[in-house]
Amino acid sequence: MVYTVTCNPSLDYIVSVEQFQKGRVNRACRERLLPGGKGLNVSMTLFHLGVESRALGFVAGFTGQEIVRQVERMGVTSDFISLANGTSRINIKLKAQEETEINGCGPQIEAVQIKALMEKISALRSGDILVLAGSLPNSAPDDLYCRIMRKLSGRNVKIVVDAERELLTRTLACRPFLIKPNREELGELFGETIATKEAALFYAKKLQEMGAVNVLVSLAGEGAVFAAEDGSVLEADAPKGRVLNSVGAGDAMIAGFLAGWLRKQDNQTAFYMGVAAGSASAFSDWRATGEEIEAMYRQISANVTTG
Repeated sequence: MVYTVTCNPSLDYIVSVEQFQKGRVNRACRERLLPGGKGLNVSMTLFHLGVESRALGFVAGFTGQEIVRQVERMGVTSDFISLANGTSRINIKLKAQEETEINGCGPQIEAVQIKALMEKISALRSGDILVLAGSLPNSAPDDLYCRIMRKLSGRNVKIVVDAERELLTRTLACRPFLIKPNREELGELFGETIATKEAALFYAKKLQEMGAVNVLVSLAGEGAVFAAEDGSVLEADAPKGRVLNSVGAGDAMIAGFLAGWLRKQDNQTAFYMGVAAGSASAFSDWRATGEEIEAMYRQISANVTTG
């Protein structure tokens, strides 16, 4: 079973404006209200790929109720902890000449609710996969991911971490099975600009030296690179297509990687499934279907074979 943890899920208000003008009244030409959060995005893409998962985390207020309603309507099993106070955040995704995001803060999480999450985590068994993804509310302890990983130490649970800056680096000593920084996040970790795949692989290996088992780096329009536990590396160019929605593409990449790994326990299958899912998601208006991801995977596999 795959479990995902989203401590700060959201309702994403996705609004499109033909020509955004700062300081003026702008009228939307299209709008949608959808559940969001990195772990939830992973769960929803896994569902499209036929992989069962259970979404864990915290929700609060009327927005939290709507997150649960929409997620379960989409077929994802959830087991969120409901907070007594506050509301789950609303994130604004503005699509105009450029994509702009404004993310909310999130509700207050108390110690008793952290304990309740840890109890749910304790139910994981050997062979399970746990995805820790996204930011933490300001009220959550900044070492929460580390606490979770230490609790599962020695249980043969593969742990994936997708987080930024110190939230990620604190987990490396616990040897996460997979981490997935993007180009900007990788550069921020080392104070460098990542301009090439060679540079991305160089710093991916640095993260392995710090404790990560496998490192997957997404490079947007330039594809992705993968540094594997056995010392091998894989590279892929981004498939050709029109980018319609880059939000959640990195989360889809994690879901595709896990689906591929569960399918064959093979690095190449997992990596190319990850690239396929991330690309198909970017080329989709919201989230790619399983059929779109599988078609993209066949295209990438054919190009690798003929190349």
